[in-house]
Amino acid sequence: MASLTPPRAPQKPVVRSHHGHDVVDAYEWLRDKEDPEVIAHLEAENAYTAEQTDHLAALRETIFEEIKGRVQETDLGVPVREGSWWYYSRTAEGKQYGIHCRAPISGPDDWTPPAIAADRPAEGEQVLLDGNVEAEGHDFFSLGSFDVSADGTRLAWAVDTTGDERYLLRVRDLETGRDLDDRVEDTAPGAVFDATGEWIFYPTVDEAWRPDTIWRHRVGTTGDDVVVMTEPDERYWIGVGLTRSRQYLLIEMGSKITSETWMLDATHPTGEFRVVWPRREGVEYEVEHAVIAGSDRLLVVHNDGAENFELVDVPADDPTSTTDRQVVVPHSASVRLESVDAFAGHLVVEYHREAMPRFSVVPLGPDGIGEPVEVEFDEPLFSAGASGGPEFAQPTVRFVHTSFTTPSTVVDLDVRNGERRVLKRQVVLGDYDPADYQQAREWATAADGTRIPISLVWRRDAVRVGEPAPLHLYGYGSYEHSIDPGFSVARLSMLDRGVVFAVAHVRGGGEMGRAWYEQGKTLSKKNTFTDFVDVADHLIAEGRTSPELLVAEGGSAGGLLMGAVANIAPERFAGIVAAVPFVDALTSILDPSLPLTVIEWDEWGDPLHDPGVYEYMASYTPYENVREGATYPRILAVTSLNDTRVLYVEPAKWTARLRDVGAPVLLKTEMSAGHGGVSGRYESWRERAFELAWLLDVLGRA
Repeated sequence: MASLTPPRAPQKPVVRSHHGHDVVDAYEWLRDKEDPEVIAHLEAENAYTAEQTDHLAALRETIFEEIKGRVQETDLGVPVREGSWWYYSRTAEGKQYGIHCRAPISGPDDWTPPAIAADRPAEGEQVLLDGNVEAEGHDFFSLGSFDVSADGTRLAWAVDTTGDERYLLRVRDLETGRDLDDRVEDTAPGAVFDATGEWIFYPTVDEAWRPDTIWRHRVGTTGDDVVVMTEPDERYWIGVGLTRSRQYLLIEMGSKITSETWMLDATHPTGEFRVVWPRREGVEYEVEHAVIAGSDRLLVVHNDGAENFELVDVPADDPTSTTDRQVVVPHSASVRLESVDAFAGHLVVEYHREAMPRFSVVPLGPDGIGEPVEVEFDEPLFSAGASGGPEFAQPTVRFVHTSFTTPSTVVDLDVRNGERRVLKRQVVLGDYDPADYQQAREWATAADGTRIPISLVWRRDAVRVGEPAPLHLYGYGSYEHSIDPGFSVARLSMLDRGVVFAVAHVRGGGEMGRAWYEQGKTLSKKNTFTDFVDVADHLIAEGRTSPELLVAEGGSAGGLLMGAVANIAPERFAGIVAAVPFVDALTSILDPSLPLTVIEWDEWGDPLHDPGVYEYMASYTPYENVREGATYPRILAVTSLNDTRVLYVEPAKWTARLRDVGAPVLLKTEMSAGHGGVSGRYESWRERAFELAWLLDVLGRA
């Protein structure tokens, strides 16, 4: 059988004109997914990719079986107490989706999660929702909202069966197991009951997929929902929630750089919300309700005059007070304060320091707020954070600890005596031994002198430090999102084959504080790309790897990073995986009619109205900077047809342009999924096996 030739999309030039620049775009026509020619082209790309990777079929199956073989397929999560029930989710061997259950508590002082067998129901167990049943007949299934009323009698749940992130909201009577007639179409995730359980507050999105409106729905009614609040500013999203104390409903609005919160006594759900702090451009804050020394207080994490944020305590009935206000956690130049959770007897404060997430416990007593005590871990790299728990009165802190070598571990810390109780450690079947692997932190020096942290992990007996080894370098670097050390079952298939895994904590992320983020956005965005190349250079110079043994990966905004470094330094890498990549950034950010564009201007700049931003973005956006004559590494682009965040057209256009200059590029489009890729754990494992097999082939380890 003759080999397929690489698909070549027809050129249908259109001209884009802004700020005196005329740009000829030959592949913009690929945006119309209703056009049969577009679908035919994507299917041709899929066929070509399938043929070009057919020799990896056995390896893909081997890796899939390795992943599957390390996972305890019949399992359950750690029960979380809410009201009179313990809530948890089960997974069953052969089933794609979780089964959401609950079992009754033994009494009001029962704070110890019950020991429940993974393979049989607990005493009194009730199945609230079986994702496998609800997914029947659908190629895609995603659960959005999932909230139980305070009295435990009703469930608000919402599903997306296409991947476009618009959800059908339903209400289930948990005493009968039957769904009520309530059906609300096209909601966004995040529906919650009020404290009475008679009302549901939920968000919807505008035509640009921006959550812009909060509605109030009375359970048992249809068609009478009321708009509670709408955010007209296209830079802002909106969301709704209930404080852990269940005393207040909160409506939160936020752009990339400004936020505002409104609150309402939860026992009067039809009342009027009042603002906590009126919005001020550039000021971000989050609110938590606490009862301190018998008084209702609001804990506010904010950046007003505090770049890395500070935590203050203000009266709930007068949150703008300057006289009755105290600083609980002051600003620090080396610590990025992120959140606070309030319970009846303690607070939990979370933050990043030295590119690792950490947390402290703050006791509450009759005299007020005590001193923070950091929870420590004996590992060079780790991630640790509170996993919440809805009960205000609980005397424990539930947290999750993990690292590159430590499987995810759920622990209850008793605030009264400091004792830790391990509730569950992620089961890794087979012969996994953490001692077989080593993790380390190194620092690269950027061209401007900035030190860039790098996290690494490898198998001790498969890699000799100082001798170049195959290395898989991951990066993101946008939205102040941190890529923290964490365990991955799938990654073991690479480590056990002698591949080093590394994360480049480049600017634009949140690992090193707010300034780290600011130095990798808008008109400083190129730092993200050059940092990644500088990390690659460091790893090569230190003898960790070599260009022919170095592969890179990033997704979404990290896919932009991949496209940019492929143009900047194609000779540094043997291969690049770009997942749902934001590689036609300028075209997207110029069009305010596209999903989420205007809300993104605070992150990237506004090239539509600012010629300086236009020229800066035009100088790095991957699609427009594909280089004639460059020797590109092998590239695999992965996308989804129904993605509403990064449209499939971006990697489709990028692939076509790369092919014009002879780059060895493959495009794989999932034809029934969204931004997160395929749904179902088995399908996700097969997708990851496909990508890892391709990377191993590039590295000569297939």
